[in-house]
Amino acid sequence: MKKNHSFSLIALISVLLISLSGCSGMSTRDKSTAVGAGIGAVTGAVLTGGSAVGTVGGAAVGGVIGNQVGK
Repeated sequence: MKKNHSFSLIALISVLLISLSGCSGMSTRDKSTAVGAGIGAVTGAVLTGGSAVGTVGGAAVGGVIGNQVGK
């Protein structure tokens, strides 16, 4: 069990570092859109109890808001 936990933690950290390096070439507006979509997805999931439609809808709305804020 402890071995699986360690492997999962290492995999999670690796994925996080790789995904952060993908943002290095993004403009400020692109970063704002991505952050808005992430926050919107989490908010949509919380408000709808984990519904896939709520999560996707929240991501879409958050992405649009983040795009406009990043202008």
